[in-house]
Amino acid sequence: DVQLQASGGGLVQAGGSLRLSCATSGFTFDDYTIGWFRQAPGKEREGISCIGSDRTYYQESVKGRFTVSSDNAKNTVYLQMNSLKAEDTAVYYCAAEGLRYCGSMWFFNNDMDYWGKGTQVTVSS
Repeated sequence: DVQLQASGGGLVQAGGSLRLSCATSGFTFDDYTIGWFRQAPGKEREGISCIGSDRTYYQESVKGRFTVSSDNAKNTVYLQMNSLKAEDTAVYYCAAEGLRYCGSMWFFNNDMDYWGKGTQVTVSS
């Protein structure tokens, strides 16, 4: 069975940091781009970062503050989030897609092969 398990969310003060993990299993990790999405209350789900095939991408709102990385031996992708702001409060999801290269178009229509359950990130101001 394919599994993507996001973890590492929590409550943090503005300016603080969190590291999210996305542990995957059930598919060939190296063949997929893994990305991070978030959905704030009352807003649409948005793609914020991806990693795959030696490429990374960041949405403008998180560029310079978030860093995506992967540990291929552990089939796990990480999202280091620094300088957190109240507007980063959302449920964060990881997802995998195997055909498109990591970049702004990888998030097209949020059309992913696999989704994980989300992890809540709350940033208090």
